[in-house]
Amino acid sequence: MKERREIIVKWMLIGISFLFFIIMLVLPLLEVIVRALADGWDSYCNAISADHTLSALKVTLIATVIALAVNTVFGLAAAWALTKFDFFGRNVLSTLIDIPFSISPVIAGLAFIMTFGRSGWMAPVLDWINQTLGTDIALVFSVPGVVLATIFVTFPFVSREIIPILYAQGSDEEEAAALMGAKGFTIFRKITFPHIKWGLLYGMILCTARAFGEFGAVYAISKTRGETFTLPLEIDALYMTGSADSITQAFAVSSLLVAMAVVILIGKNIVEYYGRKRK
Repeated sequence: MKERREIIVKWMLIGISFLFFIIMLVLPLLEVIVRALADGWDSYCNAISADHTLSALKVTLIATVIALAVNTVFGLAAAWALTKFDFFGRNVLSTLIDIPFSISPVIAGLAFIMTFGRSGWMAPVLDWINQTLGTDIALVFSVPGVVLATIFVTFPFVSREIIPILYAQGSDEEEAAALMGAKGFTIFRKITFPHIKWGLLYGMILCTARAFGEFGAVYAISKTRGETFTLPLEIDALYMTGSADSITQAFAVSSLLVAMAVVILIGKNIVEYYGRKRK
């Protein structure tokens, strides 16, 4: 009887999990695809190849690539510092890394506006740089501002995936290599990196996924459709127009994010598979 109850409970939990997965994920994604193709393939192609859509895709990719590069470097440096060194302010740095997890993205975007906008305390500095160098740098309502907002909301992911691995690894191997005369980069390349490479890749995948779907911070700091809008903002603009055609176009553009999410999910599963296989 005990084994029978365990089997029943097991299949009940499996059934509930799959039912939740189908209702909350599969059906909405299928609805996006069906609505995207509601007016036919030609209409779908026109929607995803429209000038505003291509501009939003370009801005999204630029922000994602730059945020991924910056956060990968920052994540490695922060994780290395927190796990290999003991210094004043170590706990403060660890806490600061988690700020994007606890603060609303919209508030982060408004903070950038209050810092770098015309009335912000950094405005005179930017004006002086532009006058000195003859440039026209703008960090609010511009692509650089979108990039900064994306970096802010995504920078914990890489470091938070690496830090537990480095803690578990310890420092015995690095210390032994240093005593044998190995240099810092050689120690990192031959000892540390092989241990963290799968965690690093996993963190990069999470960072990419978050950057693709960011809305709140970018919405606050973006302004012009066709110039600084990302794909989530373009979808919102199309849907809020209210016409039947624009709503269908919104679903068509949404399908691009769905496709990106599927690619990211496949990459995540590959990384997890090879990570488990290595262990």
